[in-house]
Amino acid sequence: MTTTAAPAGGKRTLRKDTPGAARGTRRRPGRLRRAGLPYLLLLPALALEILVHLVPIVTGIAMSFKQLTQFYLRDWGAAPWSGLDNYELAVDFDAPVGAALLQSFFVTCAFTVLSVGLCWLIGTAAAVYMQETFAGRGILRALFLVPYALPVYTAVITWVFMFQRDNGLVNHVLHEQLGLTDGHPFWLLGGNSFVALLTVSVWKGWPFAFLFIMAGLQNIPKELYEAASLDGAGMWQQVRRITLPSLRPVNQVLVLVLFLWTFNDFNMPFVMFGEAAPEAANLISVHIYQSSFVTWNFGTGSAMSVLLLLFLLLVTGLYLLFTSRERKAAHA
Repeated sequence: MTTTAAPAGGKRTLRKDTPGAARGTRRRPGRLRRAGLPYLLLLPALALEILVHLVPIVTGIAMSFKQLTQFYLRDWGAAPWSGLDNYELAVDFDAPVGAALLQSFFVTCAFTVLSVGLCWLIGTAAAVYMQETFAGRGILRALFLVPYALPVYTAVITWVFMFQRDNGLVNHVLHEQLGLTDGHPFWLLGGNSFVALLTVSVWKGWPFAFLFIMAGLQNIPKELYEAASLDGAGMWQQVRRITLPSLRPVNQVLVLVLFLWTFNDFNMPFVMFGEAAPEAANLISVHIYQSSFVTWNFGTGSAMSVLLLLFLLLVTGLYLLFTSRERKAAHA
């Protein structure tokens, strides 16, 4: 290695062709490779995400602007362009198609509000109760999570057998054991179908809220409850003054997740009622399926799906905006 004469400061300078200079030039590509490694590892997941979600969304949006029926299934790209006709048909609430969609939307809203509210209420009560130490608490926690762990098909089919009119367990208990009904009502037909669907949804969904809130309760210091107890605060006052305010960030995320899951739920009503869901339990997801795969009008069904996507994006955006402002006001 060759060096130049030492300058007045006593430091030596290396020529560009020296090994030390070469090592310095090789450091930058190494840093770039290390910085790009995380993005390289994310590429397979990103490619699958685009393939599974983005491509169908773009395809569905394109289909919503076409008169796509069963006559163009072989080559749906050859379907004539319809512009906004499918959207106008879907939002024309004076026509049968729009009126049916609006009725299904109201049913879905009522079902979502009741299901999310009951899931949150039961999950919160169970999580607060499970904070106390008692014999068999671990076994009870595991049993609480069984409905959430069961596959949707298995859980719903079990409830379908229980809701049978003549030999179902529900009518046997309500009529023959408790005497609460005059006869054996139909639970999978008519107005009772909404109650049956809501029951299954709450039974399946509240363990998730219980698990979510129970995890959030672990971050609340026990000293707060001890201090409140010394000040004479009862259990309800502790829940109202300590537990609920401390769980506000957790509840904000939980309610949003439950809302999106419940409003978009298709598996549960489809397994429970099939393609011909009763009017009282005709959720919008099943209604869009019927408009697409039963009547073979995929253009109108795609337009309904896009409208549903826009509605969910709007509600989610407003909810996040409201909660962020509320969080900022609380920290101010």
